[in-house]
Amino acid sequence: MLNKTLKLNENIFRKSVERKSQREAFGEKILELAKKNTKIVALTANLKSSVKLSAFEKEFSERFIEVGIAEQNMAGIAAGLALSDKIPFMVSHAIFSPSRNWDQIRVSIALSNANVKIVGTHAGFSNGPDGSVAEPFEDIALTRVLPNMKVIHPIDSIQTEKAVEALSKDIGPAYLRISKAKTPVITSSQTPFKIGEAQVLMEGADLTIIAAGPIAYEALIAARNLNATQKIKVEVIACPTIKPLDEKTILKSVKKTGRVVTVEEHQIIGGLGGAVAELLSEKLPTKLLRIGLEDCYGESGTYEQLLNKYDLNAQGITERIIKFYGDKQWIY
Repeated sequence: MLNKTLKLNENIFRKSVERKSQREAFGEKILELAKKNTKIVALTANLKSSVKLSAFEKEFSERFIEVGIAEQNMAGIAAGLALSDKIPFMVSHAIFSPSRNWDQIRVSIALSNANVKIVGTHAGFSNGPDGSVAEPFEDIALTRVLPNMKVIHPIDSIQTEKAVEALSKDIGPAYLRISKAKTPVITSSQTPFKIGEAQVLMEGADLTIIAAGPIAYEALIAARNLNATQKIKVEVIACPTIKPLDEKTILKSVKKTGRVVTVEEHQIIGGLGGAVAELLSEKLPTKLLRIGLEDCYGESGTYEQLLNKYDLNAQGITERIIKFYGDKQWIY
């Protein structure tokens, strides 16, 4: 059953579930926050319309910086602004930032512990129509490895808004990964959000699914299917903060279920699955199935087509978990 202690969207399992893009939510929220906080500055690299900063530029032209196609320069400028007591949100497609400017992020932002908020939009398959070269599946790994860097991957548009507000108040560098696609709204305005905390969305006793990003919706549908058809009671944990990882919530669930599956729109190497594997190997060795991109690139297609192609839709997740759950070789 859904966690009764959380106020989630009551229409989650209906075909008419509301859908909204995280990038749209970001654009609306940063504009709202900038009206209250004059320290907030927005930067982008020739993508203001695509990353939903056009309204910000119109309202606060003196606090908007268009650097052109120069992501490395953007990182340096953002670091300087942060060290001058501003709160810069450095926004681009995730395939360009943190990928193209990782060295500048490492040295100018992370090493300096500068208060820069790096926002990577069009994450995962959400940029599918532009093909494999435009689909970032390595960005969490790139940022998670950096000292001082927080890594946030919200599960829906509402949580994106809350993450933007939380990051505007938090001190230190952070990477916010968001989707272009219109994805289901899972949470509600009353659902709590705090950097560093995971949330149990669905309670269960047989297996734990840990998911980050909008694909958490597919994990919820899969969990419902597993309960209905296989009598497998699945606990679903939303893990929007990948670094720092909420070890307490994860370990508590895993001690109860004894089986773990991670689900993400990212390489299983270095992303959420990697973070959970590191935690469990050190503190609670447990059989783990990592569902995501398996050392490969994406391809052209719509968001839904690509989720289906790579078995990251609810059906694919369900089938993989049934096989994993039925493997008795590792039970001891």
